[in-house]
Amino acid sequence: MNAVEKISADSLLGGRSVLPQAPRSGLEWVEIVRHGLSSQALDSILKSIGISQSELAQALDIPERTLARRKREGVFSREESAKLLRLARVAARAAEVFDDLDLAISWLKSPVAAFGDVTPLSLIDTDVGADSVMDTLGRIEHGVFA
Repeated sequence: MNAVEKISADSLLGGRSVLPQAPRSGLEWVEIVRHGLSSQALDSILKSIGISQSELAQALDIPERTLARRKREGVFSREESAKLLRLARVAARAAEVFDDLDLAISWLKSPVAAFGDVTPLSLIDTDVGADSVMDTLGRIEHGVFA
């Protein structure tokens, strides 16, 4: 994707082909997460951000076998859906800050000094870690970190 395209969490998760409607607010996301994301969202986010299912399982702290089972069952649990959305929101925010999805994914996969030389992707398994990544992206956007 180039810099001109707007990358959003819902587009990374498959957009209208996967979501029942395009969420316009946080409250609409709550309903989607409560009902569970379609397993098609997994394929979409893997393709969109170019990571393996194994990398995704580790980043979200969801066992690979569980991901495979959810693909067969067709829907993720509430908690798993929230984790997938959290990753999509962080990736979309990184794409916005770096103005390029490929640069954003590269940054998410690279060790960052601000995180003690661990990758931002490795922090997304918790809300606190994801918040730290989002905060750092805000700092980068405002020129606080080079």
